[in-house]
Amino acid sequence: MKRSFLLYGFLFSVLINIFQYVNATRILNKSEQVVQHSKKQVKIARDSIKLVNEQNFFSLEQNEEAQDYFHPADFMKVKAKVQEDINELNTAKKGNKLVPYEPINGANFIIDKVNFLNHRWLIANYSDGTVWGEVLVKYFHNENKPTDFETIETVMYTK
Repeated sequence: MKRSFLLYGFLFSVLINIFQYVNATRILNKSEQVVQHSKKQVKIARDSIKLVNEQNFFSLEQNEEAQDYFHPADFMKVKAKVQEDINELNTAKKGNKLVPYEPINGANFIIDKVNFLNHRWLIANYSDGTVWGEVLVKYFHNENKPTDFETIETVMYTK
């Protein structure tokens, strides 16, 4: 009786050990899959960040030389002033003078989005509510006067 009890105990412990081994192997494999998936996701995220940085290559925020041009003034303050001057041009009776087109359908063209490329150029999106386009503008920041603007090129899109 004692022998059979020991035999059953031994078999039970062997089965428990086999169960633990199989279960631990399964958990380890699942963990390895999670790690591999996480590594792929990190690679995708790093590639996306690199792509975004490359796409923002032409921006005042990424161009230290252009930022240094405004020294000792802060380039963010300069951006805000230039943006304010553009918004002020939007209030003209015939629309923003940087958009060289006459009003279509009685609505004036106004600039709504601006992207500063460097310390001299900016690209802006304009619209009258139906027709829209983009304008490339050369600007010169004046400390205590309104900013000087010169339209270089425009593109208009249709519906």
